[in-house]
Amino acid sequence: MARVDVVARNNVAVTGPVGAPVVVLAHGFGCDQNLWRLVAPRLARDYRVVLFDHVGAGGSDLAAWSAQRYSSLDAYAEDVLTLVHELDLRDVTLVGHSVSASIAVLAAVAEPSRFAKLVLLTPSPCFLDDGDYHGGFSAADIDELLESLDSNYLGWSAAMAPVIAGNPDRPELGAELTNSFCRTDPGIARVFARATFLSDNRADLARVTVPTLVVQTAEDAIAPREVGEFVRDQIAGSRLVTLDAVGHCPQLSDPEPTAAAIAAFAGP
Repeated sequence: MARVDVVARNNVAVTGPVGAPVVVLAHGFGCDQNLWRLVAPRLARDYRVVLFDHVGAGGSDLAAWSAQRYSSLDAYAEDVLTLVHELDLRDVTLVGHSVSASIAVLAAVAEPSRFAKLVLLTPSPCFLDDGDYHGGFSAADIDELLESLDSNYLGWSAAMAPVIAGNPDRPELGAELTNSFCRTDPGIARVFARATFLSDNRADLARVTVPTLVVQTAEDAIAPREVGEFVRDQIAGSRLVTLDAVGHCPQLSDPEPTAAAIAAFAGP
């Protein structure tokens, strides 16, 4: 791999004890590493925690982004591998939230020797309903979602973020996610949205050889419980934990049980 200043490109931040087992936290669509802020300090008591922003998000180097490269989740997986190599990280527990669960799968399939474990938080390898597979969205739903995002990204963000966050009795969660979406450049968001909602990584799951934990919530409008069960069934030897939580972002709504699930699995 060519030398890359990943600290600048991906706005890398590292916390926790030097020499401790490494946990890398990868954020989902429309977010950045800030969404891990309630979980990271808990993990950093016992783990070396690596936070980063995908190119195009947060404090990443926007000059490194191009629509051609980042129209595919493969590019994000390649970035994760570059980060792991350039920081010389080994025996990594890679935690991927939402679309980053698929990115984590692609990275671990490409180079399993670098990863000790995977944690797939509210994953969805395919958002589209397909025969007996219930991804949560019809083709018309996806078309409408992308058309709405194209025509009015800020309006889409204000409408969708509270649905994604869930917990209507806690409107501050939806407001935070809305603000996160709105900080993302609309042009970048459109490309990432297509990579997110149109990708189908179901076939990649069976290629995972790294010990894997699937974490879902009891109620998730974006990734139904059947999806978590599907992912568990497709990855040999994987485990499924269902948190007593609502919404697609338990690291924000329910950080304590989320951190506990990650820490328990990442441990020796």
